[in-house]
Parts: sequence; structure tokens; C-alpha cells
Amino acid sequence: MCFLAFLMTVFTVVELNCENLFDTIDNGLKQDEEFLPASSHHWTPYRYWRKLNRIGQEILSCGVLGTDEVMPDIVALTEVENDSVMRDLTKRSLLRQAGYDYIVTDGPDQRGINVALLYSPFSFRLLNSRSISIPKLRDFRPTRDILYASGEIITGDTLHVFVLHAPSRSGGERATRPYRLHVARQLGMAIDSVRAVATHPRIIIAGDFNDYANDASLQFLVAKNFVDVSAEALGLHGAKGTYRYHGDWGSLDHILCNDRMAAHLVRCHINDAPFLLEEDKKYGGMKPRRTYLGPRYLGGFSDHLPLVAVFEWDKETTKH
Repeated sequence: MCFLAFLMTVFTVVELNCENLFDTIDNGLKQDEEFLPASSHHWTPYRYWRKLNRIGQEILSCGVLGTDEVMPDIVALTEVENDSVMRDLTKRSLLRQAGYDYIVTDGPDQRGINVALLYSPFSFRLLNSRSISIPKLRDFRPTRDILYASGEIITGDTLHVFVLHAPSRSGGERATRPYRLHVARQLGMAIDSVRAVATHPRIIIAGDFNDYANDASLQFLVAKNFVDVSAEALGLHGAKGTYRYHGDWGSLDHILCNDRMAAHLVRCHINDAPFLLEEDKKYGGMKPRRTYLGPRYLGGFSDHLPLVAVFEWDKETTKH
């Protein structure tokens, strides 16, 4: 006798700004002098390896679902320097037993900041990946590439993932707004290319947009039929955003997906586990436990908290 059974399959997506995950080696082609052993930050090998293990601990803590512990399936990372850092993170830190593979951009950012995607090859079989360069606008510095990856998930479908780190607000939000919208438009063209060749694709966008949910860059993507599933995300221990500035919580980090993915969303929340927080002595309450405050070393994790989106769908199995 043969019958069909349906198992619920969980797929966990994490987004995290790592707060300057640099190695200790001088790249003569980039302005990375701030994070060297002899710099004002005193970025020593000890501090580097401690940072790697902190980020690994942070990622692992995102895999707790109810009473079960599961590994995040994909992790979108921003503010990582290079392939060397990603190799150390996946192969030599606390994550070394997790079995993650990775892809990372090598873009034109002057400081050498890039974006990366960690993925479990058991739940996301990589099919294709590439960097999407952003044409330079007049009077703006070169910015990070967008990372694109596609992979086969357990349902047999292809999942398309975009990771980005939009230009900062340094110089003023209004003055820098056109460049973030420019990045969103470049992303929109890449999404249109996926939709042109794939029927009803599953698409996820994750990263640090340096914009809030109601800002133009996010609204541009919403108009392209994406849902900001992280727009209302909160933490379980008081966090009302992924970032805190002068006592105010806000979310510059986002996870968006198209309707086909949004239909399977279980929840999206901020991982504000107590060990990721510290007392905000100036403004009251709690804030992310960061690595640096200016040049002062604090030894924490990151100035951003991770976003965690959990999706669930049926896996059809045949039994005899």
C-alpha cells in the first residue's frame, strides 16, 4: 500500500550587520587602517578571534525555535571585509561544526566592506551566485555590491536571495537619500531579470538598507510587490528595533519577500537575547552590546541585533 504524508518543514533566515568584521591584515588597496593592531582601535588578533566567536555565538542563538534548536538555513551578513574573514568564521570559529558554506562579494567600497551569505548546503543547494555592481552616481563614493544567490530548497523549488548594504546616511539623510534609492532601483532591475525567466519565483531580500520601513527605498520595493516582513518585528526582551541611537530604537535592517514566500511566513522577530544587550546608562533601558564605541573597545557583539524570519511549508513524502 502506498500513501502520501505531509511533513512541516521549517526554513530560517537571519540578517545581521556584524559591525566592522575586519581581519588584522593591511589591505593596501583599501582604507582599512582603522582595524589594524597598531591603529587607534588596537585591533589585535585576540580581539579579532574573540569577535569571530561572538558573531558565531550570535548566529547560533538565532536558531532557537520554541523549545527546539535548529540551525539557521541562510544568514545574510553585512559589514564583513573579505573571503579570509568568512573562511575563519565558517571553518575556525564556533561555527566550524555547523557545516556552513559561504559566498562573499569583493566590491569597490573604499573601506573594503562587503556583504556575504552563509548557507547550509543541506537545506539550500547553491545553484548560482554573482555580484551586482552599482553604477557610481556623481558626487557619491563607490558603494557595496549587491550579492545574488539562487539555491534549491527542500521542496524542490529554487529560492532567489539578494543581500545588500545600502549607502550610509553620513552627510545627512536627505542629501544621501538619492543614492539609497539608486541602489534600490538597481536591485529592482535584478529582480525583474529573475521574474523574466522564472515562473512564480520565491524571492528574499535581506540586508542593512540604512533606511526605515516608510522611506523611499523600501517603499520602492513594496511597490514591486514585496512585503517587508520585518516591518513590525520586535524582540522578546524589550528591543523595538535592530539599532538604538541616542536612546531611540529603529530598524535599518530589513527582510523582504515576495508573496509566494510571505504566504509561508510563521513569524519575524528581533533576536534580543539577554547576552546581546547591555544597560544604556545614558538614556535608560537596554541597547545592543557592541564591539566599539568610537575607538573605545567594549568587547561586545555588534551595534545591530539580528533579524530572524521563520518560514514553514509542507514537504510531501511517499511511504509504501
